[in-house]
Amino acid sequence: MKLYFSPTSPYVRKVTVLALETGLDARIERLPSPTTPIDQNAEVARANPVAKVPTLVTDDGLHLFDSRVICEYLDTLHDRAKFFPAAGAARWTALRQQALGDGLLDAALLARYEGFLRPEDKRWPAWAEGQMKKVHGALADIETLADSLGERVDIGTVTLACALGYMDFRYAGIEWRKQYPKAAAFADRMFARPSFKATVPA
Repeated sequence: MKLYFSPTSPYVRKVTVLALETGLDARIERLPSPTTPIDQNAEVARANPVAKVPTLVTDDGLHLFDSRVICEYLDTLHDRAKFFPAAGAARWTALRQQALGDGLLDAALLARYEGFLRPEDKRWPAWAEGQMKKVHGALADIETLADSLGERVDIGTVTLACALGYMDFRYAGIEWRKQYPKAAAFADRMFARPSFKATVPA
């Protein structure tokens, strides 16, 4: 399989953590593919109509994109404990937590694009502030969940940890760890895993 990736993408990190945790990493060739909303990577665009990473090309030539879809596909290819619970409350809990982590990332990335990619004379502070309100809403929710997460490793907890890792990477200056210490402690438990140590953005 071929994975188009950027080493700083938290969505890519989610995919690569799952691949490492499930023993699939050796079956995936990683193709560095830097891309932004205003500077699309032509190779990624040929593989994915929305020109975003991660994009996975399967062994049989299927082109999959969006980290949620890729992760669920990869979860069908191994015999270890599944990352996507099959049914019941455990499934909905994991999927909700995945949506929470992805929602935090969506808002954090939009705020970063506003301040980093958009020309200064075209920036809209109220837009960035609105996105950061969503970020803090998600962080507050993770704070309330943290004690219940324990040592569980599934698509929910992996996504939450990747989102918190992105906060360390791009938003350490807002000192989110001081505001949400339980979320930070949960993140550190996950970051101690070899799969997270191997995927730290740089």
